[in-house]
Amino acid sequence: MAVLPETLTETRPPVEPPLPAPRYRRLLGARRELWAQYAVLAFLAVLVLAPVVPTLIQSVLDRPLYEAGGIFTPDNYVRLFTEAGFGKVVLNTALFAVGTTVLTLLIAVPMAVLVVRTKLPFGRVFAGAMQWPFFISSLILGFGWITLYGPAGFVSTAVRDWLGFVPWNLYSIPGMAITEAVALAPIAYVFCANALRKSDASLESAAQVCGARPLRVLFTVVVPMLRPPMVYSSILVFSMSVETLSVPLLYGQPVGISVFSTFLYTNGLQSIDPDYGVLGAASTLILLVTVGLVAVQAKLLKNAQRFVSVRGKATRPRRLELGRLKWIGVAAISVYVVFGALLPIGGLVFRSFTKVFTPLQNPFQTLTTANYDRVFGFAAYVQSIWNSLLVAGIGALVVSFLAVLAVLVSKRSTFRHRKLVEYLALAPQAIPGIIIGIGLFWAFAYLPFGLGGLVQGTLVALIIGFGLRALPSGFGSIAPSVLQLGQELDNAARVSGADWVRTFTSVLGRLLTPAFAGAVILTFVTMLKEYSPAIFLASADSNIIGTTMLELWVQGNTGSVAALATVQIAITAAFVGLAGLLMKGRTDA
Repeated sequence: MAVLPETLTETRPPVEPPLPAPRYRRLLGARRELWAQYAVLAFLAVLVLAPVVPTLIQSVLDRPLYEAGGIFTPDNYVRLFTEAGFGKVVLNTALFAVGTTVLTLLIAVPMAVLVVRTKLPFGRVFAGAMQWPFFISSLILGFGWITLYGPAGFVSTAVRDWLGFVPWNLYSIPGMAITEAVALAPIAYVFCANALRKSDASLESAAQVCGARPLRVLFTVVVPMLRPPMVYSSILVFSMSVETLSVPLLYGQPVGISVFSTFLYTNGLQSIDPDYGVLGAASTLILLVTVGLVAVQAKLLKNAQRFVSVRGKATRPRRLELGRLKWIGVAAISVYVVFGALLPIGGLVFRSFTKVFTPLQNPFQTLTTANYDRVFGFAAYVQSIWNSLLVAGIGALVVSFLAVLAVLVSKRSTFRHRKLVEYLALAPQAIPGIIIGIGLFWAFAYLPFGLGGLVQGTLVALIIGFGLRALPSGFGSIAPSVLQLGQELDNAARVSGADWVRTFTSVLGRLLTPAFAGAVILTFVTMLKEYSPAIFLASADSNIIGTTMLELWVQGNTGSVAALATVQIAITAAFVGLAGLLMKGRTDA
């Protein structure tokens, strides 16, 4: 055994003792992480319950919530079903929601299967084009459909000249359902396409080895595996159909078709003397329906483990060859993209550059920029554009930060109420936007010391209402990225002496930057096209693009509506395109 020279052993540097673990101040004897986690829980509870509690109370009060001396009574519910014709409203809403849900699935599921699981020509182009309507509000899509498929639309006129009649009626419940289904189909498509991309292809290979033809593989193996995303998306689409306002307002109200949302709009905003008791009772019923649907969704997906097809063994999916049938798929998807989204949006943009847009006159002879001159010449219209940008920009940053905190508390902490934090963050998806507007309107009116007057009718009120609507989207965007980060990162930081707050600010926060940017993009788009809470929360000084378009449409100023819609589409496209360039190659979290 070799012996080190004595000189070397004497020059070895002394071993320094390890640095002491950092100490963090305690507030009232509690760790700071506990204060932070309870603060997130309290803020979410106040935010979610603010529109719900006043709505429930108003439904059983005999006078407006802001008047003193109210008495609890069930008379509001009695009058709702006996005097207000609410039974017809319930029937119309059910028909509209069921029709929209069925049509959405008929559009989205076959297209997801064709694009992801078959050798379809132009598959990548169709995969991107299928998501175009998601970036456009159903309000704008409804305007576009009227210009083409309405009674005096270009396509309707051409078909009438050819056949002698128009085989569709846009101003009916089926017409409303088709338009809404085209707007909501991208949501169901994304759910089904993502499930197909992650599913194990070995089952399809086994079926092919047994001699099954491509169509039989699709109908007996691929489509049955889509039951969980189909259930989830159908419940979500049904809930969104119950609460949507734009299409029923544009198509249904002129012909007397009333659904939940237009009932609230008519009796709450357009009425000279609103019956707040009936409004509260109707809002409570809608709330119960949407909450019940979310509960049904959770019940149906409780045993979803039997649909698990992603295993530890990696497989490479092999796309099915449909032969000549693939061209039928190409034609079907092309019809949806071209006639459902591209032509209506193109017609709306073209309408914004014309003085008169009618099949009776060549629109190229009436080209003009007067619509844009009018929009940018009136301070109120310009202000509505700036208001939309401010609400969406500030709201996206605030909501995304709140979503990060909620995800970290619910997924990366030992907080005893972490499940409650997750439920509160996802609860707004069961609250229709128009009820958020009504509920916050009453909540602000009920604030003591006149504090509600400082918020009501301002952009702050819109950021709160829109942010509450966008919170589930932000939470759902960030949660998968957090779950992908290994738990050993937290453990390493804890071993080094960092507490929960320091672990987030020094380690997880930086790794979550790309996910945070993605959430900002998603919530910005969501809040830019949102408008229903603003119907009750906005004032003349805080109008946004959506409420301004509704006012102009009621006044018959369709040219300015088209110009404002084009501006909103351009803002969305520019923001998503720029964000995509900045995010390119930075999604490593």
